[in-house]
Amino acid sequence: MIKLGEYNTLEILRDTEPGLFLGDGEDGEVLLPNRYVPREFEIGDNIEVFVYLDNEERPVATTDQPYIKKGDFALLRCNQVTDYGAFLDWGLVKELFCPFREQAFKMKAGGWYLVYCYLDEESERLVASSKTNQFLDNKELTVTQFDEVDLIVSHPSDLGMNVIVNKTHLGLIFNDDLYKDISVGDKLKGIVKKVRPDNKLDISLNQIGYRNIEPNAEFILNELHDNGGFIPLHDKSNPEDIKQQLQMSKKSFKKAIGTLYKERQIEIKDDGIHLK
Repeated sequence: MIKLGEYNTLEILRDTEPGLFLGDGEDGEVLLPNRYVPREFEIGDNIEVFVYLDNEERPVATTDQPYIKKGDFALLRCNQVTDYGAFLDWGLVKELFCPFREQAFKMKAGGWYLVYCYLDEESERLVASSKTNQFLDNKELTVTQFDEVDLIVSHPSDLGMNVIVNKTHLGLIFNDDLYKDISVGDKLKGIVKKVRPDNKLDISLNQIGYRNIEPNAEFILNELHDNGGFIPLHDKSNPEDIKQQLQMSKKSFKKAIGTLYKERQIEIKDDGIHLK
């Protein structure tokens, strides 16, 4: 089956005046216009193409690579706005349509917008939506604490910057964890800093340690999460108190909290250590 909005590996069936007709080995055929036909080819060769609808709503193949495909997020430029909606540059001859109902904010020509591309079931056309949160779901998480994840910067909030996690979940980088300037549409690597009881994800851009964090530091971090972000111990605490509460030596404890302090995960105060 030839899939719209995706890359398809198809067989060259025949050479015609308008271009090559490609097939999927079943009943599906699609035209690859002359402008995309390779210089050398043979009938029966396989070729990878992207398939979408042309200006007459007919499936057409191209060897051009779009900036976005079905099921993906990308930052795209709005080329024009008409009475029907906005048309976005996605690197292909025919622009990608974003109807007014799918615009989080009214788009303007020349503006850049983070959008999601999907196949509209009613019109059977590929369309864009800047209401990206509706395509994310945190009900069933596919990530856990300390996992390294792929991020796309979504939109700012008073608390920090919302991010799309692994193209699946919504996460938040708090302002205190924003150690560098980031912009909507940026693609980054991050770490799941915390999974909250309601499945909200706290994300950090800090690449130091989390996955390779020493066991004692990870243990203390988990203890802090389990105890409301506070443990009544610090670097001057009695060794017996440390051993009784955490089952580790004072030397190991000091090394662990030193690691967490350098990574800006904790604050060390007179009454104990606090999770930042």
